[in-house]
Amino acid sequence: MNLKVQKRLASQILNCSPDRVVFDDDRLDDIKQAITKRDLKLLIGDGAITKKPGNFTSRVRANKLAGQKRKGRRAGPGSKKGKATARANPKQIWMHTIRVQRAFVLLLLEKKIITRAAYRELYLKCKGGYFRSRRHIKLYLQEHDALLLDKDAAKKLAVDNNEAKKSRKIINNKKPAEEKKDN
Repeated sequence: MNLKVQKRLASQILNCSPDRVVFDDDRLDDIKQAITKRDLKLLIGDGAITKKPGNFTSRVRANKLAGQKRKGRRAGPGSKKGKATARANPKQIWMHTIRVQRAFVLLLLEKKIITRAAYRELYLKCKGGYFRSRRHIKLYLQEHDALLLDKDAAKKLAVDNNEAKKSRKIINNKKPAEEKKDN
């Protein structure tokens, strides 16, 4: 029985190769009489014509690798291609550092460790890229006592880690809160 035409039409309907089209041996007479795409679609709906699963590449190994990369593995120097600026957007890095510094300077102002004028000076220095980190700001303030509101403030500068974490959380949580307001 020659079913070449039916196989070709069925492959067009199923959007696959004719080799993947399988006919039910019990319904071969019905399939032979089907000469239009409409007839073949009805037979596909009945289950007389089916599509064999493709021989695809297994994703098991790829999934395992992806899982390791999610954990931060496989990112050593031998795996890196491209400069640091290609791997991490310089703007994103700048945004992260400036937000941390600004939050810290604001915290100092709120705790009345620095004056308003000192706040402005530090803020502008942050903006100009003068400071490398929060620690650098602390060192700068210890060297320049005139910026401090009172001399005991140098002791207050040793802000405990919990408050530093809180200021970081505030920065990180501001963005989702703003997005929720927009929705």
